[in-house]
Amino acid sequence: MADGGGIRVGPYAELTFDAEGDPDRAAQAEVARMEATDLLVFAHGWNSDRSAATRLYDRFFAPFPGLVGSGVRLGYVGVVWPSMRFADEPIPDFDHPGVRPERAAGPELDPGTRRALGVFWPSRGPELDRAAELLAAREESAAAFIEFGALVRELAGVDAVPTATAPPVPALFTEDVLEVCRELTSALARTGALPAGAVPAQGPAGPVPAGGAPRVLWNGAKELLRQAAYYQMKKRAGVVGERGLGPVLAELAERRPALRVHLIGHSFGARVVSFSLRAVPDGARYVKSLTLLQGAFSHYAFADRLPHDKGRGGALRGLQRRVDGPVVACHSPHDTSLKVFYPLASRMAGDSAALLGLDERWGAIGHDGVRAVPGARRLGLDAALRDGVPAAGCVSVDAGSVVRRGGPPAGAHSDICHAELARLVVSAGRIGR
Repeated sequence: MADGGGIRVGPYAELTFDAEGDPDRAAQAEVARMEATDLLVFAHGWNSDRSAATRLYDRFFAPFPGLVGSGVRLGYVGVVWPSMRFADEPIPDFDHPGVRPERAAGPELDPGTRRALGVFWPSRGPELDRAAELLAAREESAAAFIEFGALVRELAGVDAVPTATAPPVPALFTEDVLEVCRELTSALARTGALPAGAVPAQGPAGPVPAGGAPRVLWNGAKELLRQAAYYQMKKRAGVVGERGLGPVLAELAERRPALRVHLIGHSFGARVVSFSLRAVPDGARYVKSLTLLQGAFSHYAFADRLPHDKGRGGALRGLQRRVDGPVVACHSPHDTSLKVFYPLASRMAGDSAALLGLDERWGAIGHDGVRAVPGARRLGLDAALRDGVPAAGCVSVDAGSVVRRGGPPAGAHSDICHAELARLVVSAGRIGR
């Protein structure tokens, strides 16, 4: 149970879930006791630990008391779920500009990230130690890359050769590891994390010169390790939303039917709150708004039919109808994590991208908003704040005018603590003055 330490608004409590979605019952009871008409329920993203999540909630919630109407009594809820803090990814407002105290000079694992990986994969110490050794050594050896790829597959919990009954395994973990590292290294260069000419061109004989592998590709190897953690967190976020947060809120609404809930999620936290809609009973009207801040899931998630496969819908098809208000998806062109790495990792999930271009088929909702949902509106942030957002349905808001700060490789992915975005949540929830 949280004591609200460090949070300047109140009443505040944290809903804590484990990787299977099981809640901390004491924290759940604390939320149920809140004297509030409206609950703001915020789920953090991937690049976070408990400390970072608390700081995020403190900063994001700070403007709300001055924004809401006189008849509104807010309760503040921070969702804490098992993600991890990558110490080499700066967070605007939390890290001093240009200063990364534990950042390694090259592809080595910095101490903070190594500790966080040990918490994230608590039984994988030997594999993580060996992976760290390989990253530090940067051997110009195909064998070293192959060993590293095998370690990453073990960490990600995937088989090198999937069986007929096993779920599909992303090609990221099954294709030639040197080719994957080359592509990830090129992506790092596109974000500005590496010099533009750092990646040697692929020759006609294959991805690397005979008998060796350029040392620069170890930057891509480190990114492959990061992607393995993202792969685990992506699955975990859906589980926590559907099996954890969703049932907890449904139980709360049954006990307090007049309570209004406003869901907010950042990055994979947007996946958490969106997947919680699967647990909203038919006809229920307690979820009054859903605001997604740089959401790290498909822009086709709410579509009834996919443009490239009319027989299938998105993972959240039609669930926007379980929100008694709008689903607001904030996106920004300055988010290089979603602009570059999300579509790359999605494309390498094993499907063909022959029918549509890379950006169209594999785009994230936090990069270009909601797609393939008839009637969905598209607004600029100024217009949304001036005129309000629609009372229902999906609306995409280009927040690039404020979500614009952050260094490589993630860009502005975590630049979300802005009063304008708080005002957008208030507008979506119809709780303003």
